[in-house]
Amino acid sequence: MTTALELRDVRKSFGKTEIIRGASLSVSAGERVAVIGPNGAGKSTLFNLISGRFGASSGEILLKGRSINGLAPYQINRLGLARSFQVSNLFARLSVFENLRCAVLWSLGYRYAFWRFLADAHDANRRAEEVLAMIKLERRHDVLAMNLTYAEQRALEIGITIAGGADVILLDEPTAGMSRSETARFVELIRDVTRGKTLLTVEHDMGVVFGLADKIAVLVYGEVIAFDEPEAVRANARVKEAYLGSVLAEQQAEAGRAVAAASTGAAASTVGGGRAGLGPGAGSH
Repeated sequence: MTTALELRDVRKSFGKTEIIRGASLSVSAGERVAVIGPNGAGKSTLFNLISGRFGASSGEILLKGRSINGLAPYQINRLGLARSFQVSNLFARLSVFENLRCAVLWSLGYRYAFWRFLADAHDANRRAEEVLAMIKLERRHDVLAMNLTYAEQRALEIGITIAGGADVILLDEPTAGMSRSETARFVELIRDVTRGKTLLTVEHDMGVVFGLADKIAVLVYGEVIAFDEPEAVRANARVKEAYLGSVLAEQQAEAGRAVAAASTGAAASTVGGGRAGLGPGAGSH
């Protein structure tokens, strides 16, 4: 199978502090890979290295067999890699359609010219409409990005990321801040729009990770300590010790606290109802 993205002993230091410590990874074309790890493990730094925002201190990063070391982010984007960020980065005062068209215009090589009418850019308009349908925001076509719900803004961010036709997609915590129902819908959206593409996503929600990823890369203190299919990672003793066990335990504890809170609320409501029956006039019939 063709390798879409490969990291060979990649290292990154800031001053004397080494953040990425010899990370190696090989992602096949069409695979969905989740990158997980504790806070401070270097996940965002790794994405910054892959997308060209940071230069590697040593090692090599290859995109579809070509070294991208030293290339600027826009050059890497031209080679077929696109990335979204943790915080939505939209043109707030442009409509949904206009945001998508901006992304498409860049990818098609359009340059600013005051004499050009965008309505005449038929190829860009057609592609923007296609992406709009893919992210299921057709009914929000003319709504300003600033007036979208949070989940809709994240969907638009995904649309902008894929609009240029990149076949390697990096998503940084795409479901952060969403409710469970929003997360479930968003995972389906990600699955739909990245079909046939290579996906790397940083994610903390283990339900999303195990439901979406073909493989999981576990990053701890700048090192990839495991890279395998979900069930193999779940059973990996080193992963359990370093990360996964504590995360799952914390999520289970949170669920337990939520159930306890709901039970307490229900009990309080029942008691309150009982007291209401003991008010003035109670039992006077």
